Amino acid sequence: MSEFQYYRPNNFPPVVKNLVIINVLVYIAQLTVHPFPLTEKLMLYPALPAQLSDYLSQQGGLPGMGAFNPYQVFTYMFAHSPATFTHILFNMFALWMFGRILENVWGPKRFLFFYIVCGVGAAAFHLAIQYFRAEQLWHAIQLNDQAGITKNLGALAPALGASGAIMGLLAAFGYLFPNSEMFILFIPFPIKAKWAVLGMAAIDLFGGVTNISGDNVAHFAHIGGALVGLVIVLIWNKTNRRSLY
Repeated sequence: MSEFQYYRPNNFPPVVKNLVIINVLVYIAQLTVHPFPLTEKLMLYPALPAQLSDYLSQQGGLPGMGAFNPYQVFTYMFAHSPATFTHILFNMFALWMFGRILENVWGPKRFLFFYIVCGVGAAAFHLAIQYFRAEQLWHAIQLNDQAGITKNLGALAPALGASGAIMGLLAAFGYLFPNSEMFILFIPFPIKAKWAVLGMAAIDLFGGVTNISGDNVAHFAHIGGALVGLVIVLIWNKTNRRSLY
């Protein structure tokens, strides 16, 4: 007996709609509930090696640096930078553009599971890379290597935003609809989805590896979300093709 289910196409399906509403409400709260530090409570802080954490505490800590708590791997994906409206605007537009298609294909329960797991997976990948770079930072501090300290200090930056989960959606869309043509900002011709997703992943990989000064994008969270999304789709496709398509 087939497990395929039909879902009536909807331009604003329920899970996507509610995710957008939640993100917008949280963003409004971030802007209005001062002096309560809502953004600082929701964002994802690095899980630092014990030696580095102790050293920073002895030095009085770093401005804006909070403590890691496990709940942050979930809450960070619903908060966005209050200083940059385009941060939430682009993320919610991408959530609607690609999420509605995937929710119409998978149904609300499977789509919500996919979105949350991609977001949590993006956080886990980001934390793992941060921990590795924090160890390099601690080593540089011990050697009094100023170049190494400057290079790895960005490992301590907290993260927030839905971009990791969104990259999971993009990876799934690129896999399911590889030849769909997309128009990308500042590119005057259409690009197939598979090449657009690969291009964005390559840009994130380059940004994460080169660690350009002033770049405040959590590139490895994006990569983590895309990898988790791709793995989930591959597993679903292998175990039950009818329910995937």
